[in-house]
Amino acid sequence: QVHLVESGGGSVLAGGSLRLSCTASGYTACLGCMGWFRQAPGKQREGVAIIHNGGATWYYDPVKDRFTVSQDTAKHMVLLQISDLDVADTAMYYCAAGCHQDACADLTRAVAGGTRGPVGDDDPYWGQGTQVTVSS
Repeated sequence: QVHLVESGGGSVLAGGSLRLSCTASGYTACLGCMGWFRQAPGKQREGVAIIHNGGATWYYDPVKDRFTVSQDTAKHMVLLQISDLDVADTAMYYCAAGCHQDACADLTRAVAGGTRGPVGDDDPYWGQGTQVTVSS
């Protein structure tokens, strides 16, 4: 099992920046990828960014110019830097992590397509979320 804890959310003005962090614990040796999804009020969850252990990254196209995903593998952390925040970025942001190849492939497809990703909480794993609220 892998446990994920997000931090860094908050309330910001449009145009500002935030850095979200996610730390994994438990059986972290299995991790092959870590990424971020978000769910805005009244909308489905959507993938936004993911990074694989080798450093390869994928983004949901509408956010790729403002979102940057990075990792600290030694600390089992994934970061999401968001710049030029827009009111439309208001959402709960969830960290996701995959151990097996299939789980990482599913997460990556969801990020690339901006879709909700796999359900369940046993590879891939999901955090509880951190709220980002952007006001104009």
